Amino acid sequence: MVKAAALFSGGLDSTLAIISILRQGVEVTAISFQNHFGCDITDRSSCSKDPYAAAVKFGFNVKLCHLADKFIEIVKHPKFGHGKNMNPCIDCRILMLKEAKAFLTMTGGDFIITGEVIGQRPMSQRRECFPLIDKEAGVVGMVVRPLSAKLLPPTRAELDGLIDREKLHAFNGRTRRPQLELARQFGLTDFPNPAGGCLLTDPIYSYRLTELLSHMPDPPVRDINLLKTGRHFRLSDTCKAVVGRDEGDNNAIDAHAVEGDITMCVSDIGSPVTLVAGNADADALTTAASLTARYADCKYEATVIVSAYRVDSAGVRVPLAPLTAAPADNELLNALRIEEKRQRAGKYDRKHS
Repeated sequence: MVKAAALFSGGLDSTLAIISILRQGVEVTAISFQNHFGCDITDRSSCSKDPYAAAVKFGFNVKLCHLADKFIEIVKHPKFGHGKNMNPCIDCRILMLKEAKAFLTMTGGDFIITGEVIGQRPMSQRRECFPLIDKEAGVVGMVVRPLSAKLLPPTRAELDGLIDREKLHAFNGRTRRPQLELARQFGLTDFPNPAGGCLLTDPIYSYRLTELLSHMPDPPVRDINLLKTGRHFRLSDTCKAVVGRDEGDNNAIDAHAVEGDITMCVSDIGSPVTLVAGNADADALTTAASLTARYADCKYEATVIVSAYRVDSAGVRVPLAPLTAAPADNELLNALRIEEKRQRAGKYDRKHS
């Protein structure tokens, strides 16, 4: 039986590409690559509510593959550069295709499937990029792009008669209408709205990541995962604070706290959880307490008592002496918050008050 491996994000395009090949009697294993940056099937903002439902309904297997340190390195040093933000789209695609080729070699598969559409993404889905990507990944002639196949040179799978080129598609550009119509024909009803799931395309997240790497060239996974949670403040070269915005943030911050971290909150009222990570001296702790008080339901008080805890080796919060601090003013927020300072005078006050 003909076998293929597919790059699978759980999004509409990759799912349609897989179904298009399944309908030609090919056995497909979908590989979902995880990389800490949200563009995989474990992130519900970038894929269907239940991406495995499509696998069950249409009959393909899903294999999870973590790119781990390999991906972090290309984010830091991409051979083909970043996109508009921190997204190394071409290098990312090359890495995934290399991993898919290794899977094919191991399992005796015949070709690779991707959900790419010519002209849909400005960096990696241009017609002229596909030959470069395939050459760098060592997969020339092996990659079938079913949604745009009729606009591209025939692949080995087509030339060898493993699949019928006439049953593939000729989608082009950024419009989603052809995909939506094909989904209707296939009976595919559970898919996300298009909105690049990769956090590296987000300017706020990318700025935070750039800032983190400038202070910590090899950050642990925990620090990378924290970047998508809460408000971030740089207290010193070796210390930062993350302040929760809502209950979800507070729970995530608590879950990410590790030995040596300090957490803070204002007891008995609505309050953020603040995590202080790194080498925190007395001034840093006072500043973190001030930030905590600012976002609690007592921000108009002259001074606030802030509870503080140190996380021990067992993950237990050990109480420290309470801190007394005045809620931070706008000037302090503006000076410490990790974000591009593009606001005009006065605009920051309205946005962050």
